[in-house]
Amino acid sequence: MIYVCVPVHNEARTAGLVLWKVRQVFTAFPREYQLLVLDDASTDDTGEVLASYAKVLPMTVVTHRERRGYAASLEELLRLALQRTDRPKRDCAITLHADFLHSPEAMDEMVKHLESGADLVVAELVEQRGSASRTLRFARRWTPRLLPLPGLKDTVSGFVAVRLMVLRQALRRDDAPLLRTNGWCANAELLARLAPHARRTDPVPAAARYDLTQRPSRVKPWHQLLDAWRARPIIRAARLTSTALLLAVTPALTGGAILGAQSDTARTDTARARVDVLAPIGALVAAPAAVPFPVGERLVYGARYGPFSVGTATMQVAGIDTIRGVETVHFVVLIDGGALRDHIHQDLESWVGRADFHSRRFVNQTEEKGKAWERKFDIYPDSGFYREAGRDSTFPTVADPLDDAAFLYWIRTVPLEKGKRYEYHRYFRPERNPVIVEVLGRERVGAAGRKWNAIVVRPRIPNGGGIFAEKADARMWLSDDSTRVMIALQSNFSFGTVQLKLKEYVDPRPGHP
Repeated sequence: MIYVCVPVHNEARTAGLVLWKVRQVFTAFPREYQLLVLDDASTDDTGEVLASYAKVLPMTVVTHRERRGYAASLEELLRLALQRTDRPKRDCAITLHADFLHSPEAMDEMVKHLESGADLVVAELVEQRGSASRTLRFARRWTPRLLPLPGLKDTVSGFVAVRLMVLRQALRRDDAPLLRTNGWCANAELLARLAPHARRTDPVPAAARYDLTQRPSRVKPWHQLLDAWRARPIIRAARLTSTALLLAVTPALTGGAILGAQSDTARTDTARARVDVLAPIGALVAAPAAVPFPVGERLVYGARYGPFSVGTATMQVAGIDTIRGVETVHFVVLIDGGALRDHIHQDLESWVGRADFHSRRFVNQTEEKGKAWERKFDIYPDSGFYREAGRDSTFPTVADPLDDAAFLYWIRTVPLEKGKRYEYHRYFRPERNPVIVEVLGRERVGAAGRKWNAIVVRPRIPNGGGIFAEKADARMWLSDDSTRVMIALQSNFSFGTVQLKLKEYVDPRPGHP
C-alpha cells in the first residue's frame, strides 16, 4: 500500500487537480494507494473541493478547525499512515504538496527505487519550470547548503517516499513531536530523523513546477534563510540522536550479531528479516495460504436442458499469478451451452489473493443470443475501491470482496449447517449485497461415476445479475466432505433451466482422484 500524504491550506484551485493527477499516475502505474489529506483550517473552498473528490477517490480527509502549521499537519498524516498499515516493511508513505510545485508524475520513479531496495527516496528539485522571484530562487539554492545531509543535494524539497518501517523506527524514541521546526526546515528535519534508519537513501531528480502553481508563493525567502540558520543545531542534533538510538537498539534487534555471538539459527532469522525489509511495495510478505485448492484442480460438467445435452462447463484452478505485486490464485469458469437458437458462452476469470481470498481482478466475457460483451474489473481491497475498464471513475468496494467466479470456490471453504441461512456482505459491488446462502438439506447424488453425500444450498444475490441473480433461483450441490467439490449447479437462463452435473474431477495432489 502507498499512502500519499497531502497537507493542504487554502488550495481550492489546485488541490483537486493534484489529487486527480495522483489517480492518473497509479492508473498508468498500477499500485494500491490511499490518499491521506489534511485540511489545515482552510478559509476558502478547499473543504468543499476535498469532499467532492473523496466521493470518487480512495481518500481520507482530516480537518483542523484551527491552523496548526505545515510541520504538525505533515507529521499527523505520517502517523496516520503508520496506524493504517499492517505491513510496515512493505508499505510506504509519499509526502506531496497540494500547490502543484511537486509533480505527482515523479512518484512512479520514487516507488520503483523503493521496490529495488531503497528505504528512503528524496525527489530533489534540481530543475525549475516557470518563473520565480530572484529572492525565492536565491533562498531555495542556499537553504539546503545551510541544512546539509550526507548524499543529498536538496534537503528541503519536501517530496519524499519512505518505507513505513523506517518511520516507525524514527518514532520509537518517545512520544515527543517528530518535527520541531516548520516550513523548509521541517523538510530537512524529517530527512535528518529518517535517514539514519534507512539502509539506503536514493535521490531522484525532479522539477519544481512553478509554471503550474495557481497563486503567488507564500514563502518568505529571507525568513526561510534566517530560520534555516537558526535550525542548524536542531537538524544536527536530530541526526545525532537518531544515529545514537539506532546504535543502541541494533544489538537487541540482531541478538548480538555485532559482537559475532550470533548462532546459526539467529543468523537465519536475521536473513529472513532482511528479506522482509526488502519486500517490494505492493508485494505479498509470506503468509499462510487462505486458498486451499491446488493448481491443476479441474472439474468438468455436462450441461443439460431438460432431457437434452446442451453443452459443457469447466472450473479450473489455472495457476498462480501476481496482480499489482500480490500473489493470487487464478480461477477460470467456462460455460458453453444453449438450446435451439439460443446459445450462451460465458468465460469468467477471477484472481484472488492467495493469503486472504480477496478478489483482485474479475473478467466476464459473455456471448448470448448473438450479442457479445466483456466487462473487466480491477479490485483494490486495501484501498477500498474497484475500477471498471472503460469507465473513468472508481467505486467503493467492501472490505473482503468476492466476484462471481471466486464465490464458486469460496463457498467450498465455509461451514454450512442444515436449515441455516447465511448472509455475507462480500460481493465486490456493495449495492448488490448481501449474498444469501440457504442450506436446504442433504441428498445422495450420483455423478462422475460414483455416489456422493451432498449438501444442497441455494445461493443468491438479490440485487445482482448472472447465475446467482434472484430470478435465476440457483441450486448448488456440494460434496459433504473436506473437499466440498461442487457436484452440480442449476440456474435459470433466458431460454430455460440449465443444470451442470459433474462428469470429471481431477485433483493433482497425491492420494486424490
